[in-house]
Amino acid sequence: MKIFIAALCLFIVQIMIILFLEHRCPQRAVVWIFLSFCCPPLGLLIYYFLGRDYRQSRKVKARAAETRRGLHNYAAERSRLITRAKDTGNLELSGCEDLLRLLNRLSESPVTGRNASRILLNADEAYESMLEAMESASEHIHLEVYIFRDDGIGERFQDVMIRKARQGVKVRLLCDGLGSHKLGRRFLRPLTGAGVETHFFLPMLASLFGRRINYRNHRKILVVDGLVGFTGGINIGDEYLGKDPKMGFWRDTHLRLEGDAVYFIQNVFLKDWRLVSGERLSHPRLFPVHTCEGREGVQMISSGPDGEIDANEAMIFGAICAAESRVWIASPYFIPDPAILRALKNAVLRGADVRIMIPAKPDSALVYNASLSYVDHLLEAGVKFYRYRKGFMHAKVWIADGLLASVGSVNMDMRSFYSDFELSAVLLHPQRIEELAGQFRRDLEDCEAIDPGVFRNRGKLARAKEEICSVLSPLL
Repeated sequence: MKIFIAALCLFIVQIMIILFLEHRCPQRAVVWIFLSFCCPPLGLLIYYFLGRDYRQSRKVKARAAETRRGLHNYAAERSRLITRAKDTGNLELSGCEDLLRLLNRLSESPVTGRNASRILLNADEAYESMLEAMESASEHIHLEVYIFRDDGIGERFQDVMIRKARQGVKVRLLCDGLGSHKLGRRFLRPLTGAGVETHFFLPMLASLFGRRINYRNHRKILVVDGLVGFTGGINIGDEYLGKDPKMGFWRDTHLRLEGDAVYFIQNVFLKDWRLVSGERLSHPRLFPVHTCEGREGVQMISSGPDGEIDANEAMIFGAICAAESRVWIASPYFIPDPAILRALKNAVLRGADVRIMIPAKPDSALVYNASLSYVDHLLEAGVKFYRYRKGFMHAKVWIADGLLASVGSVNMDMRSFYSDFELSAVLLHPQRIEELAGQFRRDLEDCEAIDPGVFRNRGKLARAKEEICSVLSPLL
């Protein structure tokens, strides 16, 4: 009896601690209470290592603020900032000034007007464009990815980085400590030997004992000479070229940028570099005056657990609320928070065509089952879901009317919104928005629509798995 009472007291203490620390995020509190109930002796220990709020570190706060102040000035001084919707060249956005004001207040990066973008469909096109840009480098190459593989395409990038470093180009490589944990000394030694500076964001052991293993750098960035930038959904690995027999064809979207927006991609990289290496890079040569003649409106939105605002989640929410005719989303993972769920339902009630494309072949059973629980709720509200059957859908694309479209690393899930360091490009030019919409229509030809009646009749076991995964979804 005494053991039972002690265990009960321990459980109550765990619940009280979790409720006190997680009262601002009820979804996370529910998950941790559920885990504590399932394994009372270990619940608090697991929470200790995985549940720490990243923002609690004074060192992180101070360093991030210091870096933001210095770098933002370089970027802003050299850019054409857009504060009026009519200056974007998007007539549809001209009737939605509130959305532009929201965008400009969300991020350290404002909307800029001197840009030229190119949409890169799938990894073969993206890699060739990235490698071509790296070959042309004369000053520096800054590469930041979540996953970097020691495989065929990884060796191609390795070869270019080594060669350019030996030519005197400053090459910096930043990889996530979890996503790239298989990248070993055999691969890294030639890079460092040639002068390539390499760092890992929160390596496995350091992040575990630093109680930050739940926070990952999911950004995909390449900046060459401060004049050409890339971002999107593509990491460095052969699976992105469709060479993984399990996943097959890999559908993805990346973006090549020139102009003002590159300054702010550079800004994000240098901030991350400072955070990981401790080295402050702020030379004006990192932000050279560009000669881009493009007139596209573009905004780079970075977000992460170190930010005061969940900027990408707020951007998506604002765009959905502003949309009147269409909200089209492609995402490999679909675990929206309550605000996004309500916004999608309201968009349907307003008469908008809401379509969401997810993979038919998942790379994570847990995440996929959690996604299906949300599909169930939204199908009843009139949202249309499509499962991509040609291969694995990994593109992260959002389209709201003709107002804006977004390409980046952000998935439609709570991990991307709150726990991961992410970057997305908001495109305001009508031509780019329609180009992405046209590709979305073509992708629909390789999809199977989820029939609400058939989906509703799936078995009880499937429903049970989905609901359990749904409870855990804020941590997935």
